[in-house]
Amino acid sequence: MLGRYSFLAALMFLAAVALSTQPIFAQAGGGGGGGGGDDAVANTAAGGVKIDAEGFLSSRAKVDATGALTMRRLNEAKVSVDQKLQKQSKLRKVSLVRLEKQVRELLDAGKPIPDDMQYMAGLTRITHVFYYPETDDIVVAGPAEGYFRTANDHVVGMSTGQAVLQLQDLIVALRAFGPDNNNTRVISVSIDPTQEGLRNFNNEKRRLGAVAPNQAMNAARHLRDSLGYQEVSIKGVSPNTHFAQVLAEADYNMKLIGIGLERPRVKITSFMEVATTRSASAMQRWFFQPNYNSVTVAEDSMAMELTGSGVQLLGENETISNNGLRVRTGKLNKASVKFTTSFTKAYDKLAEVTPLYGELRNLMDISIAAAFIQKMGLYEKAGWSMDSFGDESIVSVERFRAPKKVDAVLNAVWKGSYLLPAIAGGVTIQPRVCLNSDKMTVDTEGKINEVKSSVVFDNLQDGQWWWD
Repeated sequence: MLGRYSFLAALMFLAAVALSTQPIFAQAGGGGGGGGGDDAVANTAAGGVKIDAEGFLSSRAKVDATGALTMRRLNEAKVSVDQKLQKQSKLRKVSLVRLEKQVRELLDAGKPIPDDMQYMAGLTRITHVFYYPETDDIVVAGPAEGYFRTANDHVVGMSTGQAVLQLQDLIVALRAFGPDNNNTRVISVSIDPTQEGLRNFNNEKRRLGAVAPNQAMNAARHLRDSLGYQEVSIKGVSPNTHFAQVLAEADYNMKLIGIGLERPRVKITSFMEVATTRSASAMQRWFFQPNYNSVTVAEDSMAMELTGSGVQLLGENETISNNGLRVRTGKLNKASVKFTTSFTKAYDKLAEVTPLYGELRNLMDISIAAAFIQKMGLYEKAGWSMDSFGDESIVSVERFRAPKKVDAVLNAVWKGSYLLPAIAGGVTIQPRVCLNSDKMTVDTEGKINEVKSSVVFDNLQDGQWWWD
């Protein structure tokens, strides 16, 4: 008889990301950019998971437990990175129009794209977007500092450790919301079990019935195996990009935290800590999305400011029918509320110590910035057709293996007398929602334009694309 000694098992539908040393940029006609070749660009491997040649995903062993390699890279960067760029800036400016021009000139000359371009002059956030009709510049601006690559292949600030924006991610966002593309509504990653897998899961759960304490992990493994692999789908952007990788890895890592298999470096209440027998009544779904009340726009619609953390974790319950269909309930149990609320409150602190979450926030910021540029007609106003950034044959960013499948991961603890169903979710970004009239705030006091007017172009040298 099972009695009160049953177990609570969480089985996740996971995503993961590719590791790659492929070049970020290529000239028209393919290749690595003439004389620069593949060595001209940064290693773009990212994070804590890997993918094989067939698209199957698995965890990557952590490296640099002592921090020695990361410290060595930091010290090397302090010597190699431009000293002017290393200075911390509250509002560094990057002209997208000028940057694209410089990138194209370098590629046409067969020269490598330098790190200061690939890492957006060390920007760690985008807080503002400005359009200047007198110079036809579209400028993004935000805090910035010198940068370096950690042992785990995250590019972060030298002083704060915050994730640095990457040009390849910005290009992906600009293509999604480009001058000739009005079709993108959602950017998302979703990791879904097959209908057959869910049907097998239900059948196996009924077959197992009562489970003795010494059989708990074995039973959980049977349930995991019954689900089989999960399918990874990415919408709105190419799955072969670093952008897609970050989406997938953030979802992967968040669920590890939720089911208690990953201990974050800040205090977050996991789902497994607070789950009860009531939590077992439905399948859990957790997903990241932007904080859609984070946009303030100037009255003339030619400037924007992003405020706040910008990321929130949400959830809801789902049920699984006997034939394996998932049905959304629109409800959320208390354990999920505690986990998602705790995660959202801790997000800023988590991003400070875990670059992955800073990268995810940056993706949301640049997606909103790109959607703003598109919606306000700034491409047309600036006469910027994005001929180079918009063309994969000129500026190549689709250089990673696409994640396709992943096995379920399990955790099991003794608590109550019910089996906790599987956990699904993902990341969903709908940048245009931020620009709806009911979400967007209009700056009637002119504060954004005050900041905009403080930006001057008088002292820029020929070819200069960033300045403080």
